[in-house]
Amino acid sequence: MEPTAIAAPEVQTNLNVVWTLIAGILVFTMQAGFALVETGFTRAKNAANIMMKNLMDFAAGSIAFYILGAALMFGATKASGLLGWGGLGMPTLANGEGTWDWTFLFFQTMFAATAATIVSGAVAERIEFKSYLIYSVIVSAIVYPVSGHWMWGGLAGDGSKGWLELMGFHDFAGSTVVHSVGGWIALAGAIALGPRIGKYRPDGKANPIPGHSLVLGTLGVFLLWIGWFGFNPGSYTQGIGSIGRVAMTTNLAACAGTVAALVTAWAIMGKPDLTMALNGSLAGLVAITAPCDLVTANSAIIIGLIAGILVVFSVFFFDKVHIDDPVGAVSVHCVNGVWGTLSVGLFAAPTAANYGNEMVGLFYGGGFKFLGIQLLGVGTTALWAFGMGSLIFFILKKYGILRVAAKTELKGLDLVEHGQDAYASFQFFSNT
Repeated sequence: MEPTAIAAPEVQTNLNVVWTLIAGILVFTMQAGFALVETGFTRAKNAANIMMKNLMDFAAGSIAFYILGAALMFGATKASGLLGWGGLGMPTLANGEGTWDWTFLFFQTMFAATAATIVSGAVAERIEFKSYLIYSVIVSAIVYPVSGHWMWGGLAGDGSKGWLELMGFHDFAGSTVVHSVGGWIALAGAIALGPRIGKYRPDGKANPIPGHSLVLGTLGVFLLWIGWFGFNPGSYTQGIGSIGRVAMTTNLAACAGTVAALVTAWAIMGKPDLTMALNGSLAGLVAITAPCDLVTANSAIIIGLIAGILVVFSVFFFDKVHIDDPVGAVSVHCVNGVWGTLSVGLFAAPTAANYGNEMVGLFYGGGFKFLGIQLLGVGTTALWAFGMGSLIFFILKKYGILRVAAKTELKGLDLVEHGQDAYASFQFFSNT
């Protein structure tokens, strides 16, 4: 007697759970990537502080998102889609332990953690650790979930759809929902803190403050690139053939961004700059995150090429206006989050209807309506994220706990804030 085959629907459900869980684990590796990029692009005297920030914004932020954030983001929609509410400690887990609810919450927690982590690089080397913890909890519990509900609430069911989602706004994996939100808050933080000591000369020109390890920075970018294959294909939350197509558009955009940033920086600076090329990789990844499911491979290359050019000019622009962003977080995540979201309205292909979106991009004869909806989403998210970020940092600054003292900044946050030296063991063995 042959064994009874498992029913196809059950197989599919199990596959979706396993794939989404694996994708969430891949997204978690991005935390290591962010930590290494930020550490490598900044000075050795702040390495332990940066690692601590990246550790704690994930740990504290995950708890905050579980207790409150998930309820605001994925609860039943209220006030015409402006807010969601599902009770503290989402999800309800109506189907019992081990089913989809747990997997969905795990996957979404990884995205919430990513949004919070983005800010760390822009405020590096000068923010007080306790202020960073306060910011991280508020963003994970309130700021990210509220705007997330507007655009992604419906992932939990039709009764949770937010107002932008109902209008047809499309951001498949988070160019705006995750990256622009983090990028706008990062901009608010960099403005509130002001530049690092010695960054700008009296004549207004910028002094380079090189990072202490391009090796760590490069390794971090590779880890982020790997994690993005969970970020974008994983956002289907289904083990279907389309995940391969999304993985390909994601990779092509990243490669195009790398090449474009390298060529652009080389033309301007006269040298093939590694840090610019690395930020070009991330810019391409951020930009393709919104349209990755709706665009062709050729369009993905175009989107990545433009992202790579944008990130180089953006870095120079923010230096020119004296907004000190040590790792280029605003240029990568905010600027290219905006570009990626708008590119949906430009490049969404006619075949996209097969994947859940009936609107067509401007370049395929779809008119300006779709692009207008995307622009509305970008604008309202900018107002919310930058406004809330500015408010949080203003309050922290008013209470005198936002920026470390000048002597602390000069000595290094590792020793003063944490009483530790990230490279103490290396120095000990070097001196013996």
